[in-house]
This record gives sequence, structure tokens and C-alpha cells, in this order.
Amino acid sequence: QVQLVESGGGLVQPGGSLRLSCAASGFTLDYYVIGWFRQAPGKEREGVSCLSSSGGSTYYADSVKGRFTISRDNAKNTVYLQMSSLKPEDTAVYSCAAAYELWDCSDFDTADYNYWGQGTQVTVAS
Repeated sequence: QVQLVESGGGLVQPGGSLRLSCAASGFTLDYYVIGWFRQAPGKEREGVSCLSSSGGSTYYADSVKGRFTISRDNAKNTVYLQMSSLKPEDTAVYSCAAAYELWDCSDFDTADYNYWGQGTQVTVAS
């Protein structure tokens, strides 16, 4: 069964850090582009970051550049999103997604993605 499972969300104070994990089962992440998306209450889903299948290219939304880092561990079939200097406006449900044969993920088009996780809540508040 193909599955993506996110973990690592929680409540953190402004300026704090969290690391989200996206673990895949039923398929190998090596051949997929992985994207992280988030959706805040009352807002549309937005792309946060994506990583090419080779791991050689990464893209970030302007709002998170310099604060978030995406990476993958192929041995663990897992992709991570390290989030630092968190702000209240980063509060959202974060979801990972996998896309096969996607050559450019920089436009964060959700229609390109084949598999989605259920999401993990990140709340930044004091």
C-alpha cells in the first residue's frame, strides 16, 4: 500500500524550530520529487519547498527562504523539512507529497503530485 506519513509537528514558540518528517511506504522515494505544502485555516494550500528526485535541486517559497531546509535520506525512505526561526504566520497543517516524472517542481502545482500524506499540524504561538 502506497503511503506517506508526516510527523514532527507540534506547538512551538516564535523563533523556535521543528523538523518534520515524511516517511514513505509502498514505494521508493528516490525516483520522486517531494514537495511540502501547507494550509492555514481559511487560506489556500501553498507550496513551501520541493526537492528533485536526484536531490540536486531544491526550491523554497519566498516566505520561508533562509529559514527552512528540505532534505532526503534515501536509506530511510524519508524526506525532512527543517524549520527554524518560526513565525506565527507559519502556523498551518503541513503535508508532503510525491510526484513521479516531474522535471520542475518550482511552481508548486498540486496537480503534479501523485501521492499525499495526511498532514501534521504546526502551531507557532507564545
